[in-house]
Amino acid sequence: MGNRLTEKRIMITGAAQGIGLAMAEAFLREDASVFLIDRDGPLLAEAVAGLAAGKAKIGHMAADITDAKGIEAAVAKAAAEIGRLNALVNNAGINVFSEPLATTDEEWQRCFDVNLKGAWNCCKAVLPELIVQGGGVILNIASTHAFTIIPHTFPYPLAKHALLGMTKSLGLEYAPKNVRVNALAPGYVATQKVLDYWNGFPDPEAAKAETMKLHPGGRIASPEEIAMAAVFMISDECTFMNATCLTVDGGLSVQQHPA
Repeated sequence: MGNRLTEKRIMITGAAQGIGLAMAEAFLREDASVFLIDRDGPLLAEAVAGLAAGKAKIGHMAADITDAKGIEAAVAKAAAEIGRLNALVNNAGINVFSEPLATTDEEWQRCFDVNLKGAWNCCKAVLPELIVQGGGVILNIASTHAFTIIPHTFPYPLAKHALLGMTKSLGLEYAPKNVRVNALAPGYVATQKVLDYWNGFPDPEAAKAETMKLHPGGRIASPEEIAMAAVFMISDECTFMNATCLTVDGGLSVQQHPA
């Protein structure tokens, strides 16, 4: 290992922490050039400082994926700093969990602006780069919410179902241009979002234990485990994988009921 992503120039959104940062670390280890985007500029700068030691193939820009013009500027900056992009990871997203009739118009709009339209803004900005270069890869970070429903998590699953639909649509549309578009669906991952979720309960340790019980192996994924699945999907090891979704959830979505 160490050169699985040589000559890949990858833009990662939501890259300042969690899965996005783990992917940046993994991609760099595999000899990729990376361009990192996050709306939290100071946190992104801190993350880049931690990655940059001895690395000449990294660029970054604070940008909000809901701002199409800002994303276009980021793609141009990426080309100047690491070369024309030939891969995109749409990782940025937010949790919006509610009951359907309790969901406000603002929550609905924000959910779809970030989790769907934001991903499309990035695809739309990067696709011309991929086509003119004769091909490339787009990887959308979906979720097990893209094909299962948990009560009281509305409207997040709707946006993730739609993201999976967009993945399939773009994958078929641009296959003749040698552009692969796939999705990666994690389940629970040990990120700050999950910690915040547990901490929202009166007994966070009990909430954590209940989450672990849902998984056949009794644990949840690390960000690094999701990142290594992304390495595979970006690499030339799966050049015939297109318009599909790889689930990495430890078997969570397979069983009907926990033991």
